[in-house]
Amino acid sequence: MNLTDAADFALLNGWQRHFPLEPRPFARIAERAGLDAAAVLARYRVLAAEGALSRVGAVFRPNTVGASTLAAMCVPPEALDRVAAQVSAQPEVNHNYEREHALNLWFVATAVDAASLEAALARIEQLSGHAVLRLPLLEEYHIDLGFDLADGSVPRCGPAAAGAPIVLSAAERRLVETLTDGIPLVEAPYAALGAAAGLDEAQVIAILRDWLARGVVRRFGAVLRHRPLGYAANAMVVWDVPDAAVRAAGVRAAGLAQVTLCYRRARRRPTWPFNLYCMLHGRARDEVAAAIEDVARAAGLSDYPRQVLFSGRCFTQRGARYASAAAAPAPEPAHG
Repeated sequence: MNLTDAADFALLNGWQRHFPLEPRPFARIAERAGLDAAAVLARYRVLAAEGALSRVGAVFRPNTVGASTLAAMCVPPEALDRVAAQVSAQPEVNHNYEREHALNLWFVATAVDAASLEAALARIEQLSGHAVLRLPLLEEYHIDLGFDLADGSVPRCGPAAAGAPIVLSAAERRLVETLTDGIPLVEAPYAALGAAAGLDEAQVIAILRDWLARGVVRRFGAVLRHRPLGYAANAMVVWDVPDAAVRAAGVRAAGLAQVTLCYRRARRRPTWPFNLYCMLHGRARDEVAAAIEDVARAAGLSDYPRQVLFSGRCFTQRGARYASAAAAPAPEPAHG
């Protein structure tokens, strides 16, 4: 879609973080936009229906309210559609992409705990008949896809070890599960969340504020689908960097404006020797390819072995599901 309407652009771009945590958040946004609350809600609903807006809600720091991993599979091209559908149908899978590589199916899986996550990966292997390469996060240098659609800028927080699980009360666990698809697009969304989770409105707002303050929630706001908004080219670049040098290299790469994600993951030798990952998003493939070369030079990565995996089809993209229920939801449309 071509997002030319200034009001729609502001509603998406301007509220990717710092979304109002107060009883009538859309009224607050309307006040700042010079619109009425009903018009703001209507616009958000249309943007969601058109596929530009995935949800409005929490982006949890990995491995805090559950366990997660990046995973990859080598699937024969003739079986890719079938296997991708099987993977997307699993409730633990929230992102599932084709990439240009022998390891051609890449997905992110989350679950309520490490044992449930491993059970989900084993289930995928059994259903598909293909091995799953597990690539858990070890250290994050920059993880925040809430980048400014105009200039790509986003706050940079520096390196941090992979998140550690926190203890959730039963009510907090219900709230996590209720937040999977974001807040309801209604006048009083936190009251509606509370009704579903067994909390009152004030409790919901207080918990969300606490999670943000503690870094359990990385950001709270509009979560976008970048492809429909014109960012049709994205690539994952992986490097094999000596362990003693990977943190310094990751910090350098993470500080570059072109890099939208940067982290260290476990190697899986001999199949997968790579440990440093960068994601770059752009409007055209040649733009991204040029940016990769700039990043390699600026971050001192030019001499290390690397591979570039451009994304192909998006099979599913949705909020992470940390529920313990085994029922699988229907896969969401990929929106390009």
